[in-house]
Amino acid sequence: MFEQLPIFEKTYQIIRWLYPTINKFPKSQRFVLGQQIENTALLILTGIIAANGERDKVPALKRVSTLLDTLRILIRLSKDLGFISVKQYVFAAERVNEIGKMLGGWMKQSASSAPTPVRGQGRV
Repeated sequence: MFEQLPIFEKTYQIIRWLYPTINKFPKSQRFVLGQQIENTALLILTGIIAANGERDKVPALKRVSTLLDTLRILIRLSKDLGFISVKQYVFAAERVNEIGKMLGGWMKQSASSAPTPVRGQGRV
């Protein structure tokens, strides 16, 4: 099941850290930037679940990769705007980078084990 995936667990952990951290954002940004961070992180988690259930995982994993890049930028923006400390930023960036490495490995493994199309089938 997906709960046994290390990438799922790492993503779940960063989300658990993000929620109380975002609750400390200024009220005006909690429901703007904070909400965007939360939504992006949750989309990453649901993307991992979806990719795990797919036969061809690469397209779903590419979507997760794009979302992870978005999360990186949003967290950096939070630091630059002073909503999180440099120490918090470093913590989050390290965790997001770990997830990125795991995702890259999963994509590489999935791409090499993807079934090759049968000649004559597919697009014309």
